[in-house]
This record gives sequence, structure tokens and C-alpha cells, in this order.
Amino acid sequence: MTQTWFITGSSRGFGRALTEAALEAGDQVVATARKPEQLDALVRRYGDAVLPVALDVTDRAAAVAAVEAAVARFGRLDVVVNNAGYANVAPVETADEEDFRRQFETNFWGVYNVSTAALPVLKAQGAGTMVQFSSIGGRVGGTPGLGSYQAAKFAVDGFTRVLEAETAPLGIRYLVVEPAGFATDWAGSSMEIADIPAEYSATVGELVRNFEQMGSAAGDPQRAAEILVRVVKRENLPSHLLLGALAVEMAQNYSRAQLEEAATWQEVSASADFGRAYPVELPVD
Repeated sequence: MTQTWFITGSSRGFGRALTEAALEAGDQVVATARKPEQLDALVRRYGDAVLPVALDVTDRAAAVAAVEAAVARFGRLDVVVNNAGYANVAPVETADEEDFRRQFETNFWGVYNVSTAALPVLKAQGAGTMVQFSSIGGRVGGTPGLGSYQAAKFAVDGFTRVLEAETAPLGIRYLVVEPAGFATDWAGSSMEIADIPAEYSATVGELVRNFEQMGSAAGDPQRAAEILVRVVKRENLPSHLLLGALAVEMAQNYSRAQLEEAATWQEVSASADFGRAYPVELPVD
């Protein structure tokens, strides 16, 4: 069955690759971008199967209007993909507050705006899938210089888990995508790097130096997009999909460390309840 996709940030990167993969699979796509003229090549190639729509995801009214335009054209929504996002680099302490907030507006509130705009449609259908782009940093965190970006990605994961619990009886499915490094312009032209004070050279500065030296990332956006199209068409979805070998390695190492820490502090943690032995010895320091 032909599916209708609604994809944010379709002009480049993951969004562009996913738009093309869905169209190549014979599906229809509502491709959104701040500048929809950047989607003209897609319209020339795929014709009526693609509907370009102007959308700034930070604009709640625009998100509602984009969803309405999608339904008016195709009659339904089967897959809603919250992909639009970007990151700028700065230490939390010295980051420009307005820039920090703008990143969060796009990376979290954009997901909120589109998700809540699409929910009434998916509820009425009794079916549909939401694909929320996080990152491996949204699981393990701790990347110096990416305070706003990673905070937003953690928030997207928590938000999506609540949505899934709330809408469990309504036929709506959710998939959180957690990529590692991919050959997009995420760390290129779309990223701004602030001045880094000397005391943050060993942490935030090191991240920037790694970006400059890494060359092309290991991840292939086209492969990832094709994988996502195949996964979404399955009856059973994973709750989270890691993309890239590095993402798998980082997630597994993080989970092992979390389990080990929980086991180490288990007796101390449990002693906080009424009726438990108290006090207990702290782990060896």
C-alpha cells in the first residue's frame, strides 16, 4: 500500500535522503523546508507524488497549516518524520543565550509543534507512525560544546516515551532514531562555532579539532534512509533505532556502565525507602 510521509527538513541531509528513499519506494511525500524552492528538483523528478510545503517548525500555526495542506492533498498521513534540527558549538557557560534558546526551539519545540499538529489526524485514522530524530548523543550525552542540542535530544526522547504511553490504545506507533556521525552538513555549513575560551580548549576545543580533522563521517545518509523506509513498513517497530556502528558501540558501553553503577549503589538506593535497613555502608570510595 502506498504510504504518505510528512518529513521536516527535507531540503538537505537526512531529510533529503529520506524523502528520496520514500519516493523511490513508491510512496508519497509532503516535503517541508524553510525554503520550499529548494525542493524544485524533487517535484520535477517525482511529479505529483511530492508536495513541497514551506515550514518553519518553530511556528506552531505553520505546522498546523502544513498538516492541513498534507491531508487536503493526499487524504491522510501514514508516517510523520521530525527530522529538522541543527547544532551550534559553544561552552554552556559562555554560549549566547539567544542562540542556545533558538537551537532548543527548533530541536525540541519543533518536534512538539509538528507532533501535536499531526496527532489529531493520526488519532482519527486510528493508525500512523511518528519517527523522531534524536541522536546517539540524545542517549549517552556528555559531548562538550553541544549543550543545547543534546539537552533537546534528551527531551525529544522523554517526550516521545510519554506520547507513546498516552496514545497506546489509539493505533499510533513511535520510533526514535539515534544516528552517530553521518556524511551530511550537520557539522559543516549548518553549524556555527563560537569563540572558545582557553579554559575550555581541552574539552570543547578538542571537539572542534576533531570535527576539523575527521574528514567524511562513516555514516551513509542514503543507506540510513533506505533502512528507515524498510523498518517503518514493518508490523513491529523497535522503540529506538541506532544508526551507525559507532552508535551501537556507544549505546552498549553506556548501558553496561549504567547497569554496573546501579548495581554498585543498589543497597544505598534501596535504603531510602521506609522499612529498609538504614543506614547502609557506602561503596568503597
